[in-house]
Amino acid sequence: MMLTALEDISKNHSPKNQKNMTIPFINLDRQHKNLSKEIQRAIERVANNSSFILGNEVLEFEREFSSFIGTKYAVGVANASDAITLTLKAYDIGHGNEVITAAHGAFMTVESIINTGAEVKFVDIDPRTYNIDPDDISKAINPSTKAIIPVHLYGQPANMTAIKRITEDHKLLLIEDASQAHGAFIDFRRVGTIGNAGVFSFFPSKNLGGWGDGGMVVTNNEHIAQKIKMLRDHGRSDKYTHKIIGRNSRLDALQAAILAVKLPHLDQWNARRREIAHRYNNGLKGLPLILPEETQGGKHVYHLYVIRLKMRDALKQYLEKHAIQTGLHYPIALHKQPAYSRPIKQEESFPVAEACAEEVLSLPCFPELRNEEVDFVVKKIHEWHT
Repeated sequence: MMLTALEDISKNHSPKNQKNMTIPFINLDRQHKNLSKEIQRAIERVANNSSFILGNEVLEFEREFSSFIGTKYAVGVANASDAITLTLKAYDIGHGNEVITAAHGAFMTVESIINTGAEVKFVDIDPRTYNIDPDDISKAINPSTKAIIPVHLYGQPANMTAIKRITEDHKLLLIEDASQAHGAFIDFRRVGTIGNAGVFSFFPSKNLGGWGDGGMVVTNNEHIAQKIKMLRDHGRSDKYTHKIIGRNSRLDALQAAILAVKLPHLDQWNARRREIAHRYNNGLKGLPLILPEETQGGKHVYHLYVIRLKMRDALKQYLEKHAIQTGLHYPIALHKQPAYSRPIKQEESFPVAEACAEEVLSLPCFPELRNEEVDFVVKKIHEWHT
C-alpha cells in the first residue's frame, strides 16, 4: 500500500497527462535554454578574440574556480583523467609505487593511475556512503604505497577526517577525486581543498559541466601548480623551451568561457539537487530500499541519486517500461574490469563493492527536474513494489 504522504503528493502535484509522461535521466537542454543568451555572448567573445587554447578566458576561469573552491591555485586541463595523471606525475609518482583507491566507481580513476606507471591497490567501500573505507585503507598500506585517491562518489564527500589522519601518519600523498562533487562540503570545507590536490571533471553531465571535455586541478602548492601547467603544455616553460616531458592537455578557451557562465549558478543548482533528493527520500521511505545517507559532517550534492536493492534489474526494467530513464553506476567492480590486466590475488575480494555493482540504481536527479516528475518516479516505484 502506498504511503499517505505519497497519496497527498500525487493528488496535489500529478499532471493530467501523467500516463504520457517521459522522465529523462538528465536533460541539459533545460539548463542551456535558461542560460542561452549568456552562453552565446561568451562564445562570441572567444570567437572575436580568436584565442581558442588557454589564454585569458582560461586564466580568468582558473581564478574564479580557485576562489569558489577555496584554494590558491587552479590549473585547467583537458579532462579529469589527465588531471589525476598529471598531478601524480607532478609529485613524481610512477613505476614502483602503489596508489590506493576504492574498488567501486568510474574506471577513469584507475586508468589515470595506471598511465603513470604506478600500481593500483584496491580497497573496499563503506556500505552506507559507497566511498572508500578508511579502515581498509590502513590495512592496505605497505612500503610501496605513496598516495591515496579517495573519490567523492555520486557527490557524497568521503570521510576526509579519517583519511587525512591516515595520510599524515604514514606520510602519504592525498589527492581528492572530486569529479562528481563540485561544491560539496565536508566539515565546512569544499571537497578538493583538504588533500595535497583535488581534481574535477567538467564533462557535460557533471554538476558543473561544459560543452565538451574539460578538467581542473586545484592545490595550495605553487610548485605543483606550476609543474602541472608545464605538464599540460608539452612540458614547456616558454614557447620553445621544454623542461620536462609533458603532453597536450590544455583546457579550451571555449569551455572555460561557458563554465565561467555556469559557475555562479552552481550552489543554487546543488541546493535544488538536494531538494530533489529529500523529496525522493520522503516519498520512498518505508520501502525495502537502501536510500542515500550523508557522511557525518558532509554536504552531499547528489550528482547522482542512488538507491540500492536486490531486484535492481527488475525495477530498472519496470521504470523503463513506464518511460522513466535510470542509470547504472557502476555495474562492474573495478578490480573485475577486463582492461585491468594485473592478476587478482585470491585474497583480493571486495564484497561491498561487488554487491553494489549488482544492486545500485541511479534515479533521475538534475536541477531542472520538476517536482511532478520526481513524484511520478516515486509513484511508479511504489506501484512496482506492490
